[in-house]
Amino acid sequence: MSTYAEENRVRLRRCKSVTRAEEITTQEARVRKSQPDKPCHKPRDSLFSWSSGFDNFTGFINWGFLLLLCGGIRLLLENLIKYGVRVDPREWIFVLSGQYEGTTEHPSIILILYSSVPVVICLLIEKGLAVEIIPHKPGMIAHIINLVLLVLMPMVVINVKTTGFTLLGATTVCFIYSILFLKLWSYIQVNMWCRNKRKKSSSKSRLRRQSLSLSNFGKASDDQLNASGHGSDSDVKQNGDAVVPRQSLVLYPDNLNLKDIFYYILAPTLCYELNFPRSTRIRKRFLIKRMLEVIIGCQVLMSLFQQWIIPSVKNSLIPFSNMDVAKATERLLKLAIPNHLVWLIFFYLLFHSFLNLVGELLYFADRHFYSDWWNANNIDTFWRTWNMPVHRWAVRHLYIPLVEMGYGRMAASSTVFFISAFFHEYLVSVPLKTFKTWAFMGMMGQIPLSFLSRFMEKQCGPRWGNIVVWASLILGQPLCIMMYYHDYVITHFGEELLENYGHA
Repeated sequence: MSTYAEENRVRLRRCKSVTRAEEITTQEARVRKSQPDKPCHKPRDSLFSWSSGFDNFTGFINWGFLLLLCGGIRLLLENLIKYGVRVDPREWIFVLSGQYEGTTEHPSIILILYSSVPVVICLLIEKGLAVEIIPHKPGMIAHIINLVLLVLMPMVVINVKTTGFTLLGATTVCFIYSILFLKLWSYIQVNMWCRNKRKKSSSKSRLRRQSLSLSNFGKASDDQLNASGHGSDSDVKQNGDAVVPRQSLVLYPDNLNLKDIFYYILAPTLCYELNFPRSTRIRKRFLIKRMLEVIIGCQVLMSLFQQWIIPSVKNSLIPFSNMDVAKATERLLKLAIPNHLVWLIFFYLLFHSFLNLVGELLYFADRHFYSDWWNANNIDTFWRTWNMPVHRWAVRHLYIPLVEMGYGRMAASSTVFFISAFFHEYLVSVPLKTFKTWAFMGMMGQIPLSFLSRFMEKQCGPRWGNIVVWASLILGQPLCIMMYYHDYVITHFGEELLENYGHA
């Protein structure tokens, strides 16, 4: 018995020797407080200790913003002292009109207008499939050929026609054709789902073959609707519970008309639906705000490019070409700040201002264009949240279909990154006429970077995973810009002109 009491005393004494403040008993604190020495100490942890529970660092956030502001102002003054005022709105007009490159032709405008041709071809094929003029397999082959030609058209025309294309015009053409490819892919796949569902639900009642003429091109046939199992006055049950009047919904193949497909082409989404959520009115004040943001933001972007980005990129050419690691790293870090600022402004202008502007004009109610990507703790979360239209398209039309076909999740994710890497390279290499693979490898490098960010998140906490995400954004983009500018000068002007193009 005495041995147990002695062990118990030892255990209690060891517990009291622990340095954690919260483990000091309340009774001992009361005894200390009753002493005549007027004690002023109590169990407390330092504020920087995780166990303190303190989380109000607003002052440090203000300090960080002021420090960044001071650094930004210093870089701005250094830029003005070194290069002077380079902002010239007249050059913006020359660049946009093509006069800066000594051309009066505008082939980019012709290609933009031609982009409506693949859209109409896609609609005609779908109409033929709906009325069974075109069998399924030939129709799918025709769709594939149409999509492949859609992607190849800018590549061929821009490279064959050596004059006439400005860099901005070629980039705009490639961007529009890339968006059209994704939109038409979704349009084809969704209509195929509707067609397959109709065949399963009405195997005995088939659609009567109809001639593809202008008289029945834009209107739906009542005979087709009755054959597909929908009465003219019946209701449609959605998700098994909510009943919506049939007149309020568009049913396949009613959707196969020019008005529907061109609304979808202009809508701020990449995923096609027969019935998009629609708003009831246009908010004029909201619309004016977004318009002003787009107009003013574009001026700010071009000013930053002209005053800050272009001189920094030019001055990085010689150190990068000579593989001077110290100077190239200094140029990289110097370019990182204006490039990241431009990227953040571009994100806000595109995903908030412009897409909301288009959505408001078209009464498009789904405005979920981005999530809180800035809080992403790993690369996977970042790519799922920063560009919601592309992410939603990739999951709906690529990832889930591949998984349903029996492929593993890793294979499906790698395929998504491969398609994304292809279009990133497409948007850079085709306008520059410099077919390298830096953008492609940068996107495919997101796969191992994803493992690294998740490892840091698990081992060091979510904060370090978020730091890895931000570091990849801040340093990866200027490095890619420097590599492409170096290759562009080498490809188009030769190594002997490095010195001439290496100074602002």
